[in-house]
Amino acid sequence: MSSEADTPKITLHWLEKSRAQRILWLLEEIGVPYEIKTYKRDPETHLADPALKAVHPLGKSPVVTIGDLALAESAMIVEYLSEHFGPSLIPTKWKSGCDDKVGGETAEYMRYRFYMHYCEGSLMALLLISLVSNNIKSAPVPFFIRPVTSQISGKIRKGYLDPNFETHFTFLEEQLASAPDGGPYLCGSTLTGADMMLSFPIMVVTSGLGDRGPANMTKETFPKLFAYAETLKKSESYKRAVDKIVALNGEYMII
Repeated sequence: MSSEADTPKITLHWLEKSRAQRILWLLEEIGVPYEIKTYKRDPETHLADPALKAVHPLGKSPVVTIGDLALAESAMIVEYLSEHFGPSLIPTKWKSGCDDKVGGETAEYMRYRFYMHYCEGSLMALLLISLVSNNIKSAPVPFFIRPVTSQISGKIRKGYLDPNFETHFTFLEEQLASAPDGGPYLCGSTLTGADMMLSFPIMVVTSGLGDRGPANMTKETFPKLFAYAETLKKSESYKRAVDKIVALNGEYMII
């Protein structure tokens, strides 16, 4: 950990109902001084505040600024901040005596690297397609068009989303069951940046927030996933992050 005196000013540009909350959790966990700038979504389009484009050309959240440095993309932010301020969130890389050898990495580290990319590259893509499909189904169209939009949404759900949800969440359930040292985290017995990355999609689908995950997403079907979500929520740094947003924003909503 760095002292406050030698830590540059860190600012989290936080957009409501976004994946920025896990970055706030990270900042609370690593214990560095920071400030938050909050942004609201457009109440009609639900798009991000255009003011974010002044921070980063893509106009998305989360973005972290450190002096003149602007960091975008959640995984990059988590990796960068962990490397500089929270190395305990990165598993030991090499097995004893295997430094710099191909295949010499620990199981914990290989899981960490996989999940840092898997979260946004595979899992979040499914949830975003699910969101688009739900929006098609609930779009404000004339009543005689509604059967068409419902049919389109239903075909996307049945033909693509449901089988992929089953594959991914069964995989995650099995990964938790086989976690190093018995878990309870995906990479073993300690919290890592990969858990923070996975927290958003896991909490969305286990919180019953609309039709965002598999139809059979229940504690009975995926007991380890639900237990994992509760373990993450019990983290003191996670609780502090939620409390901070409630204080600033009046409420906290995952989506």
